[in-house]
Amino acid sequence: VRAFKFFGGVPEILVPDNLKSGVTKAHHYDPDINPTYQDMANHYGIAIVPARAGEPRDKAKVEAAVKHVEQRILAKLRHHTFFSIADINAAIAPLLAELNEQPFQKYPGSRLSEFIETDKPALKPLPVYPYEYATWKKARVSIDYHIAIDTHYYSVPYQYCKQELDCKITHYTIQCFLKSKLIATHRRTYSKGHTTIKEHMPKAHQAYAEWTPERIIHWAKQSGEHTQALITAMIESRPHPQQAFRACLGVLRLGRHHGNERLEKAAKRALTLGTLSYQSIESILKHRLEDQPLPESVPSPSVIAHEHLRGGDYFC
Repeated sequence: VRAFKFFGGVPEILVPDNLKSGVTKAHHYDPDINPTYQDMANHYGIAIVPARAGEPRDKAKVEAAVKHVEQRILAKLRHHTFFSIADINAAIAPLLAELNEQPFQKYPGSRLSEFIETDKPALKPLPVYPYEYATWKKARVSIDYHIAIDTHYYSVPYQYCKQELDCKITHYTIQCFLKSKLIATHRRTYSKGHTTIKEHMPKAHQAYAEWTPERIIHWAKQSGEHTQALITAMIESRPHPQQAFRACLGVLRLGRHHGNERLEKAAKRALTLGTLSYQSIESILKHRLEDQPLPESVPSPSVIAHEHLRGGDYFC
């Protein structure tokens, strides 16, 4: 991208070597191009035609240019010490201009004049925006119609559950493709959590889209502190808060039938036993277990004193 900016235009064809960052799999007839490199070429409208493996003559001018740069630029800087890329570039710039303006030995003109007369008129104009670096990743849609990118989950239309997608990841966006068809776009988020678009949800789930964890926890607080703690724990126990919404609403509706006082006692019992589910609360209320004494904790084993046992005084 910086090279195109330096040249002030875009060529018709790029002829890279078969390095892995450009060519994933070298092949004489049909090489496999790195997806990110191909994406960059598509942005600029360039055809990528890799050099044949083991055929340096396909890029003879490049090999010669490397030699000139080593002799005319790198050799002159070999005894210098630099502490930043900016310092290196500042030192290279005048030497590069000197190399490009140096007259040819056997032909009229210089590299710079040849570029201005021959190459520059053949370049295509630069696009309005430069290419934004992107990486590609394959991700399979889980049953909750989300894909995982780093530590965040992004929704896709639920019809694509269990499908494998190609995901284009830039600094700002996430784009999901199925067989080159764009099916979802999200703003990239770097924190843990999820991003869900309502239209991606099944109709049955959209009824819960207006609910948020904060709203449900606030509603639970009206029944009591134990109910609030139970609902909070249920939401935090799921990978996605939405997965707990239906169970949480079911627990709160039990308060309408059995009363908030009984629900509060049942929540306290469930928290003590660690049974954080709708079925557990329903069972406690159905069998009126909320007033029953809790099971006693398992007693710790007794310590048998003997001559080889050292007490705390031993270390004083």
